[in-house]
Amino acid sequence: MPTLAAAAVMLLPMTGPVAAQEKSDFVEMKHMAMELARDIADGAVQACRERGFQVTAVVVDRSGDTQALLRDVYAPRMTMEIAKEKAGAVILSGTASANLDKSRSAIAAELDHLDEVLTLAGALPIETQGSLVGAVGVSGAPGGDLDAECAQAGLDAVADRLQFGGL
Repeated sequence: MPTLAAAAVMLLPMTGPVAAQEKSDFVEMKHMAMELARDIADGAVQACRERGFQVTAVVVDRSGDTQALLRDVYAPRMTMEIAKEKAGAVILSGTASANLDKSRSAIAAELDHLDEVLTLAGALPIETQGSLVGAVGVSGAPGGDLDAECAQAGLDAVADRLQFGGL
C-alpha cells in the first residue's frame, strides 16, 4: 500500500497543470482612485497657470479611459481632445509621449491615425510600485515640452502617494 507522500507524488502531475491554470485565470491590477487622478490634473493645471499658460490636463486610467479632466478658463476647447490623445500615446507605449515620437519616428505619423493616440510631447506615465496605472496629458502651453513640465508638476504634487501606492 503506498504511503500518503507517495500518493501525493503520484497525483502531482495530474493536479499540477490544473492548479497552475487556476492561478493564472485572474490577475490583480492597480487602479487609481478618483481623488488621485483629480489631484494630478489639478497640479498640472495649477503649475501651468502659475507660468501664465491656460491648459487642459487629462488623466486616463491604464485602459486609456478618462478619469479626470480639468480645463482652465481660457484653454481652447480642442485642448481637451489633444491632452487625452497624448495620454493615449503613453498608454500605447508605456513611456512619455515625447519618447514615443522620437523612438518610433518612422511610424509616428501612422500612430497618429489610431483613435485616441497623438505622438506629441506633453504626456507622462503614472506609475506606482512598478505598475503603470495611467497617464497624464497636458495641452495648451506654447510647446509640448512645457506641457510635459506641467504634467510632471502634477505628478510631483502627489509623488508621496504614488511612491507608496496609496498606503
